[in-house]
Amino acid sequence: MEIITKPARMRVVASKLWAEERPIGFVPTMGALHEGHLSMVREARRMADSVVVSIFVNPTQFNSDKDFDKYPRDLARDADLLAPMDVDYIFAPGATEMYPPGFSSYAEVAGLSDKLEGLSRPGYFRGVTTALVILLNIVQPKFAFLGQRDAQQVVIMKKLVRELHLPVEIVAMPVARDDDGLAYASRNRLLTPTERQAAPVLYRALHLAEDMFANGERSAQRLLKAMRRELEKEPLARVDYLAITDTEHLDPLDDLTAQPGLVSLAAYFGEQRLIDNVILTDAKLRGKTGRLKLG
Repeated sequence: MEIITKPARMRVVASKLWAEERPIGFVPTMGALHEGHLSMVREARRMADSVVVSIFVNPTQFNSDKDFDKYPRDLARDADLLAPMDVDYIFAPGATEMYPPGFSSYAEVAGLSDKLEGLSRPGYFRGVTTALVILLNIVQPKFAFLGQRDAQQVVIMKKLVRELHLPVEIVAMPVARDDDGLAYASRNRLLTPTERQAAPVLYRALHLAEDMFANGERSAQRLLKAMRRELEKEPLARVDYLAITDTEHLDPLDDLTAQPGLVSLAAYFGEQRLIDNVILTDAKLRGKTGRLKLG
């Protein structure tokens, strides 16, 4: 496994892999790896002939320098986790490699980037999509693996790839969860023990919606009301938003009878903001693979 820091070197390697007919499975991350990332690496290894994992803490998607500075970083630990997983390359560029002096070009998907997370974090998705487009252009993967925990990011990137005819397939991976239901996230390690104990209320609220849906409830408002009551049982949870939208345009839904619904939420525990989601859909609306579709 080689760690690459220079885009020029990564492009040379990517071209060589394609020439050798070893298409690339790519897992973009910001490091601080956890089981959610590792599950995507395993799927990349299964689907592709070579695997590249990027580790880049993207400054353009943070709303404050304080938040950016506090984000956990440990490249040596991350490399130790990836080494036994048959990863071929880690691409770990610096900020000046990704954004040289005078950088002024951005990628943005209008109509999707200002909803849900975009309302709470203005400019966030412009930073995310720009970094991902740069990484895709450098790494040149056949498949790029993104986690459903960042559902809006998946929807946005699928639309961007489709409309700009980028030669890559976005593969959405299911949310990976700890034993108590909390979705794995790098920010989880910044929670205090008390906050970590409180955080699974997010999944309890989502699971409640799943149970109600399974028992025939199709009213988005009743589902959201029940979820809010569940969240309010935990005094450490400060809800940012709750929403039920369609899975392609992210527009609010009133009734889930005829189409899948993406149930999204965000909440603060102390200084840490966590997100999570589930997709509600009738069995008859699932694809042949049984996978739930985003975008």
